[in-house]
Amino acid sequence: MALKGANDNEKLAELCNRNYKDQAVWFLNAFWHQFESEAERLWGYCLKCADLDIEKRAEGTGLDEVRMHKWLETQGETLTVVDMRSKLRSTGAIAQNDRPKLVPLIHYLLFRYGVDWHVLVNSYGDNAAEINEAQRLLNEVMLAFQDSDSKAKQARQTEAPFKAAQEEVEAAMADVKSQEDARERKTNDLTRKSSEGGVVAQNKAKAELAQHLAEDPLPLRKARVTLEAALKKAEKARAPFEAATKLAEEALEKTRQRVEEAEAYLNEVKKKPGSSHGSFWWMDRELAEKKKFLPERMGGVRKN
Repeated sequence: MALKGANDNEKLAELCNRNYKDQAVWFLNAFWHQFESEAERLWGYCLKCADLDIEKRAEGTGLDEVRMHKWLETQGETLTVVDMRSKLRSTGAIAQNDRPKLVPLIHYLLFRYGVDWHVLVNSYGDNAAEINEAQRLLNEVMLAFQDSDSKAKQARQTEAPFKAAQEEVEAAMADVKSQEDARERKTNDLTRKSSEGGVVAQNKAKAELAQHLAEDPLPLRKARVTLEAALKKAEKARAPFEAATKLAEEALEKTRQRVEEAEAYLNEVKKKPGSSHGSFWWMDRELAEKKKFLPERMGGVRKN
């Protein structure tokens, strides 16, 4: 869609009022064949602008002179205030007596790449329908990721009590085993003594063994009761954990499908003539960032 305005200055003003991403995408659409290789650099420009724009972040349109100088330093460029103003005016997009409070990203791109701003503001793709559809699919991807994140958070919340209950079970089982081992050692010891030594000693050991086998030691009984209670608690915590985990997996699978659909559509429309290559490249790049949050088994990419 063309920029609104009765003349080129008004069109440029509208472009300058768009956020960093929209300015960069418009530039790439206008000069794709010249600066396709610079697309990743422009992606980085937008991220840095959003980082420095502490008021509006990614929805900002420009940086003041102080932050613009800081931004230039991050790009390895050092300009005096006078030099920066001179370069901005050299494009003809800013009048010699103008001193804008904010420097839109597009003005930097104009002098950075030395392009004609009149060509820039009068350039637009002829496949708005495809762009809108691609954006719709990308929006669905973003919503799917939000839902997936929410479901994963719920699963993590139910995991904590289930994990704690499992740990209680393990501790109780260890205690039961310890008590059983102690009882078995005493049984073996008395059994051995009942057949060794004199008759009196053997009879004494036999009596102790019979009494030992007949009783159910209190520590062992308590350990078994504790284990039973821990097992019931763990089972009670298992249901919500497994249900939340299932929902999280289903949401993740739905997200994977949405990503796959968006990628397939983008790959299809990029082959058509008259494509707004900058727009589609940017959507591809946004998808690539989102795929870092998908497991590799679902087509996700490894984070660097």
